[in-house]
Amino acid sequence: MNEMQRIVLASRPDGVAGPENFRLESAPMPEPGAEEVLVRCRWLSLDPYMRGRMDAGKSYASPVEIGDTMEGRCVGEVLISNSDRYKPGDHVVGAFGWATHGVAHAKALIPVDPDLAPVQTALGVLGMPGMTAWSGLNQLGKPKEGETLVVAAATGAVGSMVGQLAKLKGLRAVGIAGGPEKCAFAVEELGFDACIDHRQDVRAIREQVAGACPDGIDLYFENVGGDVLEAVIPLLNQHARVPVCGMISWYDLDTPPQGPDRLPMLWRAVLVKRLQVEGFIVSDFWHLFGDFRKEVGPMVRDGRIRYRESVAEGLEAAPDAFLAMLKGGNFGKQLVRL
Repeated sequence: MNEMQRIVLASRPDGVAGPENFRLESAPMPEPGAEEVLVRCRWLSLDPYMRGRMDAGKSYASPVEIGDTMEGRCVGEVLISNSDRYKPGDHVVGAFGWATHGVAHAKALIPVDPDLAPVQTALGVLGMPGMTAWSGLNQLGKPKEGETLVVAAATGAVGSMVGQLAKLKGLRAVGIAGGPEKCAFAVEELGFDACIDHRQDVRAIREQVAGACPDGIDLYFENVGGDVLEAVIPLLNQHARVPVCGMISWYDLDTPPQGPDRLPMLWRAVLVKRLQVEGFIVSDFWHLFGDFRKEVGPMVRDGRIRYRESVAEGLEAAPDAFLAMLKGGNFGKQLVRL
């Protein structure tokens, strides 16, 4: 094989991202150098943070440049190894982007144990999204038995893990998700105490969340922003903790949200209720990845932690699957099988 395929950023979005912002192209097969390995990517992870990397604005990480491979993590199989760390046939996780093949230094890869769980879980429940949920909940949320947690995007890769971990720690877990099917899954399969459909107006969301949280909210794990955040703010208890993981409802905005300015309401709540609001990126806690795998791996293996995956077939399907995910079209972790 002399060529690989990749999807590059063809143009920057002007507001809402679309198919025109991506391009599928062929490229020469990379060759591994000293201490490097060549990997055939088998599974590609699609994650909301990738939308931010499409913009040129300053953020916690550099944007993808026009014409460069879209950023992303893959699980793949080692084809050629110039390192003693890996041999052909080993499975690894690496930042190879939206591509069929990639080369990386052996030290930059994470080994995957196929006997622990299906290899693609290293991109979901046992990978970056699972680590995001685990670290944000424990390090910033500081959950206590008997408290009430609310998590938005409750059936997504991060939210579903947050709720299940909270339940295992003795909390009441209330999810917010899009549609009756997802809400039923959160309660019947994931074990949430209740789940509210966010596809209604702010007042209805607030009334239903209030009904599901008679003692208020002690911990709100923020994934979406928008109407859900507006509905939740008045229900937060004093000294509530709010780990801010994502704001997917605002990622495509090119102008400020319409309607009244809600910042004064939020800032007053932060002051009066002495809220602990803190944003985080999973890399802040990457030194704890071994602890995460040690704790959560057995939970996945014995079924205490459940997960669901949405799978698109083929690299060419990645853009449409990604754009649909940004609008809530996925159910569980969004993957592409290459």
